[in-house]
Amino acid sequence: MQALRVLVRQLPSVLLGYSGGVDSAYLAVVLRQELGPDRMLAAIGRSASYPDAQWQVARQIAERFDIPLVEIETHELDDPKYLANPSNRCFFCKTELWHRLVPLARERGLAVVCDGTNADDVHEHRPGKAAGIAAGVRSPLAEAGLTKAQIRAASRELGLATWDAPAAPCLSSRVQYGLSITPSRLKQVERGEAFLRELGISGDLRVRHHGDVARIEVEPSWIPWIEARREAITRQLTALGFARVEIDPRGYRRGSLLEHSSR
Repeated sequence: MQALRVLVRQLPSVLLGYSGGVDSAYLAVVLRQELGPDRMLAAIGRSASYPDAQWQVARQIAERFDIPLVEIETHELDDPKYLANPSNRCFFCKTELWHRLVPLARERGLAVVCDGTNADDVHEHRPGKAAGIAAGVRSPLAEAGLTKAQIRAASRELGLATWDAPAAPCLSSRVQYGLSITPSRLKQVERGEAFLRELGISGDLRVRHHGDVARIEVEPSWIPWIEARREAITRQLTALGFARVEIDPRGYRRGSLLEHSSR
């Protein structure tokens, strides 16, 4: 953590691509503490792929820690390559995001553009990272060698509510690769997951969109609980437009859509 703060103090000024997730929330607070409100800015990219619940959390954190915040509209859903939903879809999304944020940083006189990539992320399937590298975006958490577990522990010490929050990638990450991204499909996923959260499910949760099928992934300890409520859950999700609902017996796991992808 000290290495991160030393690194941050060396940055003249920063614009942070900010989602309000575990990593970017922690980095936003550190940037604000080390650089002050005049030398840093957190920027949220808003689109149909960004969950409303995540937006609310991001704003609450910014308000509590006095983090300067700006919101901009991104238009990845105007890109046919993004809509086609290949396994490197994130590359096109992040290309659009940095296409908006890098010029914004220049306009505001901010010298460095950063993201919340951590040291664990560099070993995973993250095609969006290539877009950041191409745009000259830096990743202070990864540069300082901080893992997700370390960031969660440090977030708890700072009093960040996100310290134990489940991973929250964009809604498009729930849609089966090769199945086109549409606002209606994103809304199905968002409403389906919101319903399950309202029932009381905590921890990692995904409603994977497989066309007519909604495939629910939860932490293994929750599987018997949702099996006991299958009828009500199926009724709600079919009302959202799914023809069938499945509960993944293996539970939540990162990158499960790659198992079904030929791309």
